[in-house]
Amino acid sequence: MTVALFRRGSTRGCAVLLTSAVLALTGCGSDEGFDPQQWDAPGQNAKVGSVLVRYAHIAEPRGGPWRPGDDVPVYMWLYNKGPETDRLMSASTPAARSVQMVDGQGEPLSGGFSLPVDDLQELESGKTHLVLRDLRQVVRGGDFLEFTVRFEKSGSVSFKLPSQIPAYDSSPSAAG
Repeated sequence: MTVALFRRGSTRGCAVLLTSAVLALTGCGSDEGFDPQQWDAPGQNAKVGSVLVRYAHIAEPRGGPWRPGDDVPVYMWLYNKGPETDRLMSASTPAARSVQMVDGQGEPLSGGFSLPVDDLQELESGKTHLVLRDLRQVVRGGDFLEFTVRFEKSGSVSFKLPSQIPAYDSSPSAAG
């Protein structure tokens, strides 16, 4: 079957074969050997103290750019490599009135978000995540915002938070 895929010149078949080979050789697809420090996820990656931030990004705008006054989801993965549990205490950006932690139903959380040792925490839609409240500017896919996250034990880190580029949007962003 592999030979038939190559003979037909099927890009899709080659992609499937290549992906399968990479997953088999790297051990991806299971948690065994998972090393988030070496993983180059799309979005912004950062490190502060023992906490690794991966795949940090503003949710894809739907039907047009995010507008002033919008509440905008922010997603990221957090991994605590430290010797003890840490907490995400807060986040901030000058581009919004506030940044709020919410649960999977969008209800506000207070007191931070626990980060157990060696446990990947996926802050994303349908789970605990962050929301920019009352956006102060237009944000298109491909734009970046100054963003800071603060952890109880590991401290703070600031970085450029990218806005996910929607598939429908072919217009240039303010960043380029």
